[in-house]
Amino acid sequence: MFGSLDQSILQQLWWFIATLVGSLFVFLTFVQGGQTLLLTLGLSDDEKVLVVNSLGRKWELTFTTLVLFGGALFAAFPLFYATSFGGAYWVWILILFTFIIQAVSYEYRRKPNNFLGTGVYDGFLFINGSVGILLIGAAVGTFFTGSNFTLNEYNLVQWQHVLRGLEAAFSFFNLSFGLFLVFLARTLGALYLANNLDNNSVVAKLKNSAFNNLLCALPFLLYVLIQLILMDGFAVNPVDGTVSMEANKYLHNLLQMPLNLVLLLLGLVLVVLGVVMNRFTASVRGIWPAGLGTVLTCLAVFFLAGYNNTAFYPSKFDLNSSLTIYNASSSHYTLTVMTYVALLVPFVLAYIVWVWRQMDSRKLSIEELAADKKSY
Repeated sequence: MFGSLDQSILQQLWWFIATLVGSLFVFLTFVQGGQTLLLTLGLSDDEKVLVVNSLGRKWELTFTTLVLFGGALFAAFPLFYATSFGGAYWVWILILFTFIIQAVSYEYRRKPNNFLGTGVYDGFLFINGSVGILLIGAAVGTFFTGSNFTLNEYNLVQWQHVLRGLEAAFSFFNLSFGLFLVFLARTLGALYLANNLDNNSVVAKLKNSAFNNLLCALPFLLYVLIQLILMDGFAVNPVDGTVSMEANKYLHNLLQMPLNLVLLLLGLVLVVLGVVMNRFTASVRGIWPAGLGTVLTCLAVFFLAGYNNTAFYPSKFDLNSSLTIYNASSSHYTLTVMTYVALLVPFVLAYIVWVWRQMDSRKLSIEELAADKKSY
């Protein structure tokens, strides 16, 4: 069935699959966003335990999805994986470190004889939710601003900056993209917790926090969107694969892919709708429209970077070392086999939804945690 598909179709299909996983990861960063709220909401110790345990039931999903995103890119676009993870390794090592201290924090935060104290581990969780997400956003920002690498005739990468990827955080566009994701994660975290907790005092704080963090996210979002409309982009010649700079490339992508423009606008509207629903009504279910909106918005951004003859991982040091979904992909055979395997994904997602519903069948309360000796 899939073996008869042209390789270019498979490449486009796998860009969609990989970026869908990446978009789901961004939604799941409500865990990281919720972690940062521990130090900013003025919670009592019992309320912090309540928040940590609510997030602790989901933190592994975020990390697993990040690993799955990396695995999908490795299998479908191995040249990108080798170039980014092999060249810009300092930024990825630092991101990985923030996720390591997250795991350690959930494991040891309330263990007996904890010599560091819960405050240190709460600080680690804050670092994971702020620095970790900021750096991921900055790394994704390089899909539009470019990176400092070259590839030789054997596709061996040479990184041309001593900071090995960390220099991405010194671009105002990349930094704005990262800060938008940080405040978006905090917004999603507040929405998720408001829906999951049985504590009126905390829920009231979370409703206000979601609205305030959305307001903080908007300036960075507007800057990123305006820059995308105005900036030059990395266009690929469909005949010979050469890369050149094109004025207003990403604006052209939006206009030439009108469904993607609809996807972007719909996603943003749903995020705002979810926050407004929580802030100005009695509902606490704003996480669901906001979560769907997050996924749609991220998909639209990834589509801008990869489709319509655009280099999704451009080199600003050597334009023709830039990577596209065509020159960075696996072989036709590999993509075909992976596509058959991907047919199992809906069953995995159905299982995740079922487990999620079981875990959240009732709201979490302080009284319930007091009787649970294995709580975080």
